[in-house]
Amino acid sequence: MFKCFIFATFKPKIMDEKIDRIISESLLLFKKFGIRSVSMDDIAKELGMSKKTIYQYVANKTELVEMVLNTMLQRESTVCISGDTEKMNAIDILLAVSHNVSNQMKDLNPSNAFDLQKYYPVIYREFIIKKRDHVFKQVKQNFAQGIEEGIYRNDLDIDLVARLYIQKLVDVHDPEFLSSVSFSFEKVFQVMFDNHIRGIANAEGLAYYEKQTNILNINI
Repeated sequence: MFKCFIFATFKPKIMDEKIDRIISESLLLFKKFGIRSVSMDDIAKELGMSKKTIYQYVANKTELVEMVLNTMLQRESTVCISGDTEKMNAIDILLAVSHNVSNQMKDLNPSNAFDLQKYYPVIYREFIIKKRDHVFKQVKQNFAQGIEEGIYRNDLDIDLVARLYIQKLVDVHDPEFLSSVSFSFEKVFQVMFDNHIRGIANAEGLAYYEKQTNILNINI
């Protein structure tokens, strides 16, 4: 059974099948090779269509990058996890969502953050702000559930801790940070997530978390 949570208010637009394909294929190429390294010629070749056809849907590469980022936000606004969510506590949900996020990061090209910040700063900043608001709602919702279930510390300053966690997410996307570490993006996220749980869970929640990580064979 799969349950999907709508964590934000992004509303997917109805798109022409062709532009939807252009965006999807461009996203795959950007993830694999980096945004700067992928030209409009590369995209046209991958799609098997002319650049003239592509330019009927996008004015230039800048607009395409913006559309790709907006599509990413739309997709991330719905997180699907397996299992009977009615029986899942806040930690179960965090583990399931983090597993999906970690899998998404496996094919993430670290150079994309650098490319976006250097060559598309306005678009990148808007993307970060939207993503920050999106994650903030998720984290606050999860905090409230965990406190009510008695597995998170009841003395948490929800707004402050949520903002601190989001800032960590922003920091690990920073090009300077990514270039200074020898670990994979996936590994960095896993360690950050582990520290996050250990900081918000009470004794009961921590015991449950460690039990679940052993069962799921999660190595941090």
